[in-house]
Amino acid sequence: MNRVVITGLGTISPIGLSTESYWNALTAGQSGFGPPTIFAAERLNTKVVAEVKGFVPEHHFDARQLGLLDRVSQFAVVAAREAVGQAGLSFREELGERTAAIVGSGIGGQTTQDDAFKRIYGENAVRVHPLIIPRTMPNAPASQISMHFGIKGPTYAVSTACASATHSIGQAFHLVRAGAVTSAVTGGAEAQLTHGTVKAWEAMRILAPDTCRPFSRERKGMVLGEGAAILVLESLDHAAARGADILGEVVGFGMSADAGDLTAPDPSGMVRAMTAALADAALPYDAVDYVNAHGTGTTANDIAETSALYKTFGTHAARLAISSTKSMVGHALGAAGALEAIAAVMAVREATIPPTMNYLGPDPACDLDYVPNEARRRPLHAALSNSFAFGGLNAVLMFRRFDA
Repeated sequence: MNRVVITGLGTISPIGLSTESYWNALTAGQSGFGPPTIFAAERLNTKVVAEVKGFVPEHHFDARQLGLLDRVSQFAVVAAREAVGQAGLSFREELGERTAAIVGSGIGGQTTQDDAFKRIYGENAVRVHPLIIPRTMPNAPASQISMHFGIKGPTYAVSTACASATHSIGQAFHLVRAGAVTSAVTGGAEAQLTHGTVKAWEAMRILAPDTCRPFSRERKGMVLGEGAAILVLESLDHAAARGADILGEVVGFGMSADAGDLTAPDPSGMVRAMTAALADAALPYDAVDYVNAHGTGTTANDIAETSALYKTFGTHAARLAISSTKSMVGHALGAAGALEAIAAVMAVREATIPPTMNYLGPDPACDLDYVPNEARRRPLHAALSNSFAFGGLNAVLMFRRFDA
C-alpha cells in the first residue's frame, strides 16, 4: 500500500483567512468569538459566535460564480485554492482523473436556505432564487471544488454531523493508500451562522453564554463557528517524484458507531475509533504525543472524552498533551474535523502544541494535561485528531511527522 503524505493546506477560519494566519492565531491563543454580525440577532439569546471575519466574496468570485455559490461553497473553494496552490498541483491533465474530491458538510448551504424561508414565510414571496437546490445541497462544496480544478475522479460529500470532515479525510486517505487514486483534495466546510440555525441550536440548551472552556471547571457549553479547511493528500511516490514539499503524513484512520443515544456521547464508541486508528497506523499507543480533542466545552462530552482517553491509553494518558482548538474557533460542525486536522498537522510539523484557552482550572472528572491557556513547544512524533458526532458517529485520524 502507498504511504500517504500531505502537500497542501488551506484554511478559512474565524481567526485567519489562510493557514499561516490561522496557525499563528492558534499558537498565540487568539479568540474568534464575538457577537453575531452577519445576520439579524435581535430575537436570539446567543451573544457569542465564531464568525469568519473579513471574508469578501467579490474578492474571490465574479458575479456569475456568486450566483451559484452559497457561503459554504465559497469557503470551500477559497480554502482549496490555497491548499492546491501550496501543493503545486494541476489537475487539468491526466492527474485530474486520478484525483478525488471528498469534502464534508454537516448541513450544507444554510445561508441560502434561511434567506429562502424568510422570503417564503416572512415576505410571502411568489418566487425564490432558481438555484436554491444546487446552492444548498451538502455535496455542493465537493462539486464546486471538482469543477473549479477539473478533478474528475471520485467526488462526493460525507455528512456525519460533527465528524463529516474527519470521515472525508479518512476516506480520501484510504483511497490514496489503496492506489484507487493518486491524490485527493479533502476536508470540510460549514456556514451555519444564520438566524434559523442558531435558534435551533439554542433549543438544545448546549450553547455557552460567554465563551468556550473545554475540559475546564465552570464550562457552560459550546460556541457555534464556521469556516473551511482543505488538505491535499498524495501518494509518497508521486509527491517525491515531483519534489513536493511534504508537510506531514497520514498514517491511520479509525471509525465507529455508538449504536446508542442520538446525542449523548458514549466513551466506548470513542475508544473503538481511537483504537482502530492506532491499529490502522500499526503504531503502539505510546507513540502518540498529542491529541487534538473533540473538546466541545459541554459537560457530558468533555467527561466522556477524558474517560475514553484513559481507557485507550492507560497510564500513557497522563503523558499526553491534549488541547481543544474549539476554545478559539468554536464548533464548525462539518468543518471542525478539518480545522482540527490542520492544527494537528501543524503541531507536529512546528513542534508546537496549541493551547486550550479560557481554562479556569480542572474539573474533577477532567484531570489530564489540556495545555491550558498557553502554547507549548515540544517535539512531536505523532498526533491524533478526534471527532465525535451526534448520531453516535466517531472518526479519528492519526498524523505523523514525515521521515523519508
